[in-house]
Amino acid sequence: MMKMPTLSCTVMDEIRRHCVEEFPNECCGVVVAEAMGQQRVMRVRNIQDEMHAKDPQRYPRTARIAYAGHPGDLRVALEMADAPGSSLLAFYHSHPDHDAYFSAEDTAQATPFGEPSYPDALQIVVSVYGREVRTIKAFAWSDQALAFVESPFEEK
Repeated sequence: MMKMPTLSCTVMDEIRRHCVEEFPNECCGVVVAEAMGQQRVMRVRNIQDEMHAKDPQRYPRTARIAYAGHPGDLRVALEMADAPGSSLLAFYHSHPDHDAYFSAEDTAQATPFGEPSYPDALQIVVSVYGREVRTIKAFAWSDQALAFVESPFEEK
């Protein structure tokens, strides 16, 4: 039997805070388990608006309805997760004024080559309406479904 993933209350509070601070734009980040068992939230800047401003044809969506993680921020988070004794626990992003679900766009970002880049990491989606977190759902890769499916997690 697989152990239910657990995220600390401190981590979940930081994710909630990040989502509310960035509202009405989407936010994104990474959760890393460090060597001493501590969990750490690594905020990743959403550069979607910059990409949209430079090339609106190629990037028609703004940060209001999409996110693109800053490559440098993402690299720092993934290097931290690769450190001895550390691991990647989750990616997270918000859905401002929308429900918490794993969209086709979310799937495309998580599976750029048809399979998940990080199959063991949870994908957390936070629904935020009017600067208020409504729902948080986690999604995990299912080899049976060949898709991300809603997955229970513990907050403690």
